[in-house]
Amino acid sequence: MGERTETSARVNSPRESSDGGVPPVNDAAFARWLADRAGQTLLQVRDEMGFADGKALKAAGDKAAHHLMRAELARWRPADAVLSEEDDHARDAWREGEHTTVRPERLGASRVWIIDPLDGTREFSEEGRADWAVHVALWTADCSSPSCLAAGAVAMPAQHRTVATDHSPAYPPLPLNAATGGPIRIAASRTRPPAFVTALAEEIGAELVPMGSAGVKIAAVISGEADAYVHAGGQYEWDSAAPVAVALATGLHASRIDGSELKYNEADPKLPDLVVCRKDLAPRLLAALQRHLPSE
Repeated sequence: MGERTETSARVNSPRESSDGGVPPVNDAAFARWLADRAGQTLLQVRDEMGFADGKALKAAGDKAAHHLMRAELARWRPADAVLSEEDDHARDAWREGEHTTVRPERLGASRVWIIDPLDGTREFSEEGRADWAVHVALWTADCSSPSCLAAGAVAMPAQHRTVATDHSPAYPPLPLNAATGGPIRIAASRTRPPAFVTALAEEIGAELVPMGSAGVKIAAVISGEADAYVHAGGQYEWDSAAPVAVALATGLHASRIDGSELKYNEADPKLPDLVVCRKDLAPRLLAALQRHLPSE
């Protein structure tokens, strides 16, 4: 991806982590380790609580994974900043000259871990569903690409699967249906696909493939189970940083739906739209998207 992936000079010296052993020193391998650790915690929460109270299960899962990840980052990457979905005021936008919000420490940091302890809480709380994930990404100021994503991992614990930049997946092969003129498969929300995505699919003759979390959808594009993921309507940096890091490392196209670059660790953490797809599909999808961009 062109970015440096060395660890911070102030990483703690190796010692046993409670329950998790000694984590890898390399940032990309550490991202995988941390995502897998949080994933195992989430599976334990599911087993212990069951599915009778979905709301309580969601809250417990979010809390347990967030606290574990925060603790491990504080232990093993104490010099680095963190942006977690579960942080207080994580969604606040900071603007120069405004005094209503405190400038986040991450904006002056050279290394920031962007994490989503539980992506797909709805799916996590439903018995039998495996389309939820844990996201871990590392943003670095010393980088050569606009995204500045130096490492990333997406754990899908209920699928016993993790995709990460330490061992980047192979570029997905051209699917048989595409080779024979079949429909493009677009990963979409199973409960609330945006109207513009439905209109886009109708125009280009695409098939919508319903599934849960954003991380799972992008992982489906990485594996070749889907050809593209298109989203608009509200997301934050933690929703896409980790899966985008892996997608870019794989060689896939990833951008805003207007074709502009994805950027992370911004003063406003809202990153409401993106498209991830095979590079051969990008020109066609982006051109069609211009005719279906949702109104602001």
